[in-house]
Amino acid sequence: MSTYTSLTDADLDAMLAVIGVSSIDDLFEVVPEGLRLDRPLDLPPGMAEQDVEALLRRLSARNVSTDDEISFLGAGMYDHYVPAIIDSILARSEFLTPYTPYQPEISQGGLQLMFEYQTAISELTALPVSNASLYEGPSAVASAGYLAKIANGRGRLVVSRGVHPHSRETLVTVARGYGMEVVEVPLGEDGVTDAAALADAVDDDTSAVIVQQPNFLGAVEDIAAHAEVARDAGALAVCACDAMTLGILRPPGDAGFDIAVGEGQPLGNRLDFGGPSFGFFAATEKHIRRMPGRIAGETTDVDGRRGWVLTLQTREQHIRREKATHNICTAQVLNALAGVIYLSWLGRRGIVEIGELMLRRADYARRALCELPGVSPLHEAPIAREFAVRLDADVPTVIARCAERGVNPGYALGNDYEEYPDGLLVAITERRSREDIDRLVEVLGAAVAEAAPAGAGVRS
Repeated sequence: MSTYTSLTDADLDAMLAVIGVSSIDDLFEVVPEGLRLDRPLDLPPGMAEQDVEALLRRLSARNVSTDDEISFLGAGMYDHYVPAIIDSILARSEFLTPYTPYQPEISQGGLQLMFEYQTAISELTALPVSNASLYEGPSAVASAGYLAKIANGRGRLVVSRGVHPHSRETLVTVARGYGMEVVEVPLGEDGVTDAAALADAVDDDTSAVIVQQPNFLGAVEDIAAHAEVARDAGALAVCACDAMTLGILRPPGDAGFDIAVGEGQPLGNRLDFGGPSFGFFAATEKHIRRMPGRIAGETTDVDGRRGWVLTLQTREQHIRREKATHNICTAQVLNALAGVIYLSWLGRRGIVEIGELMLRRADYARRALCELPGVSPLHEAPIAREFAVRLDADVPTVIARCAERGVNPGYALGNDYEEYPDGLLVAITERRSREDIDRLVEVLGAAVAEAAPAGAGVRS
């Protein structure tokens, strides 16, 4: 529990005396009468602490967490194990309380944290430079689009439909602000980006080609081929990637990409009802001065001692004004700290082992589910930790019936893809054991049989 210092009436009187006013109301004298509320706030009466705790417990009981059910829900946010060391370090006051340092070199510990984080992301993505994090994955995708615009001045962004729907929506919204057209490339029957359609969509005015690895359907893309299409057209290649799969899949930097971005939540951050988390952003050295956010660097002081500096900062608040390439004030540094602690805890071999574990369990789950009557693979593409199946029953009904049995079977693809109204996206993490998967097979099979249309039967 966080500590706090209460404010007594004597403390308040002392502070008011120092600033030369007699009451709190005097501080608001400069606010015009017409802008002030002339009545008390419409708030319920105060409650005793134990009553507040009881109320909060009742409210929280309405929620179902991944500790209460077996969850195979993913679609960008994943139920990974968060080791105790993360909370232990995050709770230290020097990490928990700081805001953006305006004389950053004073905060050597904070700058070293940024530097170590950047190093980890660079090693993970195989790209030479990383910034000190962004808000989350979708805004990182949008920022990559803007970097491409200022890098080559072209007017079109070509994005695969396999990129996370939220990222595509954010990209369209932000691109409208800087006058870019966003062209979407469909997925093929094989579950991956249609290579021919991608080649046709890329032209001399294409600023960047944006793909995701694995894509939203869980399919592993041939990202090297996509990067080549971008490179041949003189466009930037951007890969939105799942960091937890980079121990077993080819990293974007090795596949010829200029920029790698992603959602950092799986790296040591809990689900927390959807956030906060952090976004990561790495690129080639050519684009270092156009990257969003901040970059910490290593140096030596006048006595030759190792130290850190805030090397680059592109936000408008740091004097740059209209020359700024970014306007987010604060990166999610505390969440990013959780990410670098997690990666350090896993180590070089650990990130490979967890990727291999998820791959084996995802393969087992897909094969077991697709043996059920009424369940079939949505695509046959290779997978890493997530996969999509088709159900011969109404997907929301199946999900609801599984939930009644304590299992969340996954995400209804029809929420974002009208072409897959029968699609269910199933995610695997190291927290889902073989026994959990067997339970999913049992529960989903029963739910599909119950929800199948009368007289229609199910595929076998």
